[in-house]
Amino acid sequence: MKKLATALIAAGLVLSASACTTPTKLSTPETCDRVKAVLANPANNVGKTGLVRLANQIRPIEVVASDDLKPALGSIIAFTDESAKEAPDEAKLAELEAQYQEAGAAFTKHCS
Repeated sequence: MKKLATALIAAGLVLSASACTTPTKLSTPETCDRVKAVLANPANNVGKTGLVRLANQIRPIEVVASDDLKPALGSIIAFTDESAKEAPDEAKLAELEAQYQEAGAAFTKHCS
């Protein structure tokens, strides 16, 4: 009985360890589909709360995003994070807005 319990525990540990491996990278179309689903949510477009929600929903996608879209998603997250602050730094926001525009262009290029 102890051997069976030990074997079951060991099997469980192996399975749980395999679940902690690095997530697989998404293809560009898969990344586009996930981002489009986030952008389609109207609650993500309402005020500072919407910006925070948008950034938080894009963060896990950025981790597994395709190489084509990973920089664009990072720019979107940086812009939304700064915009959602109580007192955003206007100079930094202007710089991030240019990168945000480039991210939108990259998204349109790869996801249209």
